[in-house]
Amino acid sequence: MHQNIIIPFTEVIAYISGWLIKLFDDQVISHGIIIQQADTGFSVSIQSGCNGVEAVLVLIAAIVAFPSPWKYKIWGIITGFFAVELLNIVRIISLFYLGQWDMHIFEWAHLYIWQALIMLDVLIIFLLWLKLLPAAQEVEANDYAN
Repeated sequence: MHQNIIIPFTEVIAYISGWLIKLFDDQVISHGIIIQQADTGFSVSIQSGCNGVEAVLVLIAAIVAFPSPWKYKIWGIITGFFAVELLNIVRIISLFYLGQWDMHIFEWAHLYIWQALIMLDVLIIFLLWLKLLPAAQEVEANDYAN
């Protein structure tokens, strides 16, 4: 699974992040899971744990565990996946530039700030999903009507 799904997915995340960076900096090279600044040689490698997969799995677990109809769960999983990965791409880009500026701050942001922010994102997405769920009586009435 890691070789056939996670690594190709991580390469897509790296490609999207590199493409977005290239819009503003044509000296950026993206290949596989690596984004590199051609001038300085600085690069980041997006590894497992940095691709947002674990955060998405936590969100999926929370949504699946909550009692609600499957059509709402699927909607929450799909929209939540894109919301988490969008923030993860922002994370990757910010870390790419932080690393070129100051490696000490890069390490601190990578290990502490962004880890917490991604999980906070998962919590906020889950709470928004809960807020958007129709009331239980509404759901039951609609399910019986269909």
